[in-house]
Amino acid sequence: MEQEHGPGALVVTAARLRDGRVVDLQCKGGVVTDVAPVGELAVPDRAAVLDAAGGLVTEPFVDAHLHLDKVRTLPLIGEAALTAYTADGMAGSALGIDLASAVKQHYTVERLLPEVRRALEEGLTHGVLTVQAFADVDTAAGLVGVQAVLAAREEFRGRVDVSVVAFPQDGVLRDPGSAELVEQALDLGADVVGGIPWIEESVADQEAHVEWACALAARTGRRVAMLTDDSPDPSLATTAMLAEAMLRHGLTGRGVACHARALGHYDRARQDEVLDLARRSGLGLVSDPHTGSVALPVERALAAGVAVALGQDDIEDAYYPFGRHNLLEVAFLAAHLLDMRSAAQQQVLVDLVTTSAARVLGLPGYGLRVGGPADLLVHDATRTVDLLARHAAPRAVVRAGRVIAGATRG
Repeated sequence: MEQEHGPGALVVTAARLRDGRVVDLQCKGGVVTDVAPVGELAVPDRAAVLDAAGGLVTEPFVDAHLHLDKVRTLPLIGEAALTAYTADGMAGSALGIDLASAVKQHYTVERLLPEVRRALEEGLTHGVLTVQAFADVDTAAGLVGVQAVLAAREEFRGRVDVSVVAFPQDGVLRDPGSAELVEQALDLGADVVGGIPWIEESVADQEAHVEWACALAARTGRRVAMLTDDSPDPSLATTAMLAEAMLRHGLTGRGVACHARALGHYDRARQDEVLDLARRSGLGLVSDPHTGSVALPVERALAAGVAVALGQDDIEDAYYPFGRHNLLEVAFLAAHLLDMRSAAQQQVLVDLVTTSAARVLGLPGYGLRVGGPADLLVHDATRTVDLLARHAAPRAVVRAGRVIAGATRG
């Protein structure tokens, strides 16, 4: 529910920050203007007061990887693609992608838009206020997927920030004409140049795919986001190709590699080389361990100084049959799949859907601090372990100092 506040002031009392402090927060004019020990903050006249009652108050969640146009399309296609993508340790992931393209015969904006809206509403309810949304742009889908996602972006403007990736799902060399469609999608308003180089049929084609995308991003002043090495095949090297191309094209800090699962099958020396290259190029990594049986080495990447995020990736589509756009649920699953269960690792898991995820996307100004945006989540949980274990929706979702979702107690 959305609440109007008198002069735009909001005071959140008894807010438990992630560092353990319990404070009062004041928000005004869309920013956090004061943080003080409980009871020491003067409440302005006509300010709205939200009692956190000692519950955790965090930054809003950031979803760095969601195929938004594909949401709940699994019933349109059946499970052949899902079976191929996940079987035999993901050895058939490329076949799964090819089978999944059949769903696009059903694509219309009118069919896709209701589920796109639903996914963003579900995310909003669960505190997801930033989404990097991949939308297929290829000769099978045309521009339909990106048109649906762009329409939803405008509908949710001011509540959820949606960055639209023009994504050539079937490759560029493998799918002649898709490169031109990506440029058309950028002209329509897509924000990010997408890519999936690992699916191309030769190393030379993979390199050409990466070069094309990075050159386009540099020429148009955009970021680049790619799915790289989404298979447990140690011969794949497109994550490194992307980092190298970013350095060549002056895209330092403006690129994202999602999945990068093959890195988990490199020897440690090669992992170190690629992670150092990612650090130097400012290439952020996104892991989605719940959607496949292989994952990139998240903790090693963090230790190397690389920004890492978790993403929802899919919601009931040809690659994953579950999902409700709840990043705490994703972090809970990652705790098991990545063997990250200690108290310190629990804090890292929350970072992976908040502060570290914001670094991956290069979000300016993100963070819960004086002078930062008045965007925050009030949770019932008082401990991080409960936040993850219950993965409940926040009690209140605050955007620019307004409560835009959830129920309040004060």
